[in-house]
Amino acid sequence: MKNTLSPLAPERTATLSKDSDAGDLLRRCQQAEAALQALEHKNRVMGDSAPFGIFAIDHEGRLQGINRKMRDLVPWPETLTLAEINVYELQAFVEAGICDDLRQCMHTKLAMIRDYACVANQGECRQLRFHFGPVVEPTGTVSGVMAFVENHTHLKQAQIAAQESEERYRILFQSAPVAMLERDASALKQHLDALRASGVEDLDAYLTAHPEEIGRCMALIKSADCNNVFLDLIEAEDKAAILSDLPRGIMGPGFQPMAREIILMVAQGRFIPEREMTIRTVHGEAKRVMTRVMVLAGHETTMARVVISLVDISARVAAEEAVRASEQRFREQALHDNLTGLYNQRYLHYSLPRLIQDARSQGHPISVLFMDLDNFKRVVDAYGHLNGSRAIQEVAAILDAGLRPPAYAVAYAGDEFVVVLPDHDLEQALDEAEELQSRIKTATFLQGQGKNVHLQASCGIATFPTHGDDAEAILSAADTALFDIKGTGKGAIGQYQKPKIG
Repeated sequence: MKNTLSPLAPERTATLSKDSDAGDLLRRCQQAEAALQALEHKNRVMGDSAPFGIFAIDHEGRLQGINRKMRDLVPWPETLTLAEINVYELQAFVEAGICDDLRQCMHTKLAMIRDYACVANQGECRQLRFHFGPVVEPTGTVSGVMAFVENHTHLKQAQIAAQESEERYRILFQSAPVAMLERDASALKQHLDALRASGVEDLDAYLTAHPEEIGRCMALIKSADCNNVFLDLIEAEDKAAILSDLPRGIMGPGFQPMAREIILMVAQGRFIPEREMTIRTVHGEAKRVMTRVMVLAGHETTMARVVISLVDISARVAAEEAVRASEQRFREQALHDNLTGLYNQRYLHYSLPRLIQDARSQGHPISVLFMDLDNFKRVVDAYGHLNGSRAIQEVAAILDAGLRPPAYAVAYAGDEFVVVLPDHDLEQALDEAEELQSRIKTATFLQGQGKNVHLQASCGIATFPTHGDDAEAILSAADTALFDIKGTGKGAIGQYQKPKIG
C-alpha cells in the first residue's frame, strides 16, 4: 500500500476497465455522478425560482449559495465572487443584528425565526423575516446555516396607517397585497367578562369541563370586513355571505384547539402577534398561512376591531421542504462512496478537522483506524473484479453495523478503510479495532454468489493528541502504523510509533 495521503485521492478504478463486469460497475458509478450533477442543477433552478430569498453559509460565515431573490433583498458586494463573500462582514447584516443570530443558530443547533425592523438596501429600510435552520451533520456537528428570507415591509406600512388615519387605513386595507380580515370580538369579550363576574375564575378549566361552550363563544365573533385578496385566498366570491357567516371549516381540522386559544386570548385582552396555521378554502383545499393579529388603537378594551392579515405561505413551505430535501440528498450523495454507501474521502477531510477542533477545546481524545484487507488481490484474481467489489461492499456493511455514532467508517480507496472514533483513547481504539477485525475474520463473504470466501484485515491506530495535533498528522500516523504492521505480518493491529532519532 502507499504511505501517502491526498485530500481527494482518485478511486482505484484503472485496472477495473480490463474486465467487462468491472466496466459495468464503472458505468454505474458514472451514472451516479451524472445524477448527482443533475440534482445539483435542479436544486439551483428551484432556488432561483422561489418567491423568497435563500442563502447558505458555512460555519465560518462564508457564503455557500444564494438565489436570485436574495440578491435583490439586500446589497451584496459587487467586486467579490461568491467564494470570497463572508456574511459576517456584510455591513447591512452586522448593523441589523443578523450575524449574531446566525452564530446563535449554529451554537444552539436550533431553528430560529427572526424579524429585522430595518435592513438597509440602497437607502430603503426593509422589514425582513429570516427563517434560520442549522445544517447538522450525521456526527452532530453544525457545518453551517441555511436561511429563507421574506419581505414583510408592506405589513408594517398597513399597521402604521391604521394608527394615523381611518381613511388611510381603509384604503390600505382594501388595496393591501395580502389577505386582510377585520373581526368584532366585543360580544365575546362581554360574555367572557360576565362569566368571570359569575364566579368562573379559571376559564381554561371551564372550557375543559364545558367543551360545547367553545362553539358558542366563537359564534359571538363577527366578521366586519375583508379585502378581495382574502376572498381569493379562501376561493370565495360572495363577500356578504362570507362576512355574515364565516365558515367554521376555514380553520381546518385544528378548529377546536385553535378556537380555545382565541377565546383565552380575548379574555386576557392580548393576542399572539403571529402564528402559522392551516386553513381550508370554501372548496376544502388546505393552505398554510402566516397570520398576524392587531387590535386597532382605541379598541383594546372592547376588542371591537381586531385586524388579521393572512399571508399564504403554502408555496414557501413546500419550496422550503423541497429545497431542504434536495439539499440533503445532494449532500448525502456528494459525501458518500458510490460503491459501499460509506462516507468518502471528501467527507473525511471535511469532518475530521472539525471533530479535532471540538476535541481540542473539550480536552477529549479522538482515534483513527487505518484498515486494509490482507491479500485481497487473490480474491480478485480468483473470482473477478465484480465479486471483489461485492466483497468490499459486504466488508463495508460489517464496519457500518459495528460502529455506534458518532463513530463512522470511510471507504478510503479500493480495499482500504478509515474508521473515525470520537472520544476514544488508544486503549478504547484497540478494543474497537479488535472487535471489527474479529467481525471480518469470522464472516463468510460472497455466499450470495455461491462462494465461501474468508478475509482478514490489518489495522493501524493513531490517537489525538498523542500522535498528532491535527487531522493530517493523525491520518498520516495511522497510515504509517498500518504500513509498519503489514511489514511484520498479516491480520495484526499496530499503533503509531514515533521514529527513533539516531
